[in-house]
Amino acid sequence: MILVLFPILAIYSISIVLLLFGFNRIKKYQEKGLQPKTSFTIIVPFRNEAENLPNLLNSFSNLNYPLDLFEVILVDDASKEKFDISSFTFRISQIDNLRTSNSPKKDAISTAMLHVKTNWVITTDADCIVAQNWLLTFDNYIQENQVSMLAGAVSYECENSFLHHFQQLDLTSLQGATIGSFGLNKAFMCNGANFAYTKSLFEKLNGFEGNNKIASGDDVFLLQKAVAEFPKEVHYLKAKEAIVVTKPTETWKALFHQRVRWAAKTSSYKSTFGKFLGLIVFFGNLSFVIGFFFLLFGIWSYPIFVLFAFFKFGIDFVLLYSTNQFLTRSRIKSLFLSSLFYPFFSSAVALYSLFGSYEWKGRRFGR
Repeated sequence: MILVLFPILAIYSISIVLLLFGFNRIKKYQEKGLQPKTSFTIIVPFRNEAENLPNLLNSFSNLNYPLDLFEVILVDDASKEKFDISSFTFRISQIDNLRTSNSPKKDAISTAMLHVKTNWVITTDADCIVAQNWLLTFDNYIQENQVSMLAGAVSYECENSFLHHFQQLDLTSLQGATIGSFGLNKAFMCNGANFAYTKSLFEKLNGFEGNNKIASGDDVFLLQKAVAEFPKEVHYLKAKEAIVVTKPTETWKALFHQRVRWAAKTSSYKSTFGKFLGLIVFFGNLSFVIGFFFLLFGIWSYPIFVLFAFFKFGIDFVLLYSTNQFLTRSRIKSLFLSSLFYPFFSSAVALYSLFGSYEWKGRRFGR
């Protein structure tokens, strides 16, 4: 079995090295002080977010951007309580989601598009907070580059708990893979909590047509369609001032269901590179789990397992460290314990996503 697991580790390591190479190819960007020109419509789908929405909208109030150059559309997906928007000075409207598919969020964005008057839209989530120069940084990049779609970074605002530290490590790995794939010109993944594109591009791609039977993926499927049709117009905005901060989940069950939702769409990727990388990462983590049980049952000696774990954790750490340096100003916390637990968690999520169901916003999706 050593002859199988170590080659898997070798392929996994090469893949991570390539992502690191791609990550470093994407240069950090800072806004250049250009006069704002781009008009944005910020689309926020939400469902029962009375606690979080005020924080997001307050962060919009603090944006360093002309009030006449952005507006906000809140799309209410059957919330139990209506949200009051009368106290905000920027242009804001609230509409009800028109459900036409199995995907509430895709429906919400499509519904909002019927009301969008600007050329650029930018989506985020109700449990997020945006930085003061968020729109300004997007605007400056758009002015300097021929771009129709622009993905940005997302990070967590964590408390001092293992659950939060574990989620930050997991999200850091996903962000590293995202930025790395852009740097390799193989973009296949992004985060809808910080995602901008032109309305004209959305219409050229026929929106979410072709993947609206899948509950999630309003971001990755649209990205993959854009990369296939207009690859030179799809960029990544690697800018600290454009990072959106969101909340981690508060229970392991909620985290598991969230990650299952994210993993469930992988089999429907149009990106061959995305599918390949997903399989490599899955088998890389599964091989560690198998190696651990080989150690327990005496099939592997302790030195062999330690050597295997050392190489895997070592290669992971290089990408995690580089990505964490970009996303946060703090060191990675609970790294060793998270690294030991992550292969088991990741493998369970991947296997369960093949046949299990999950909960999202009080609804059940899946098989």
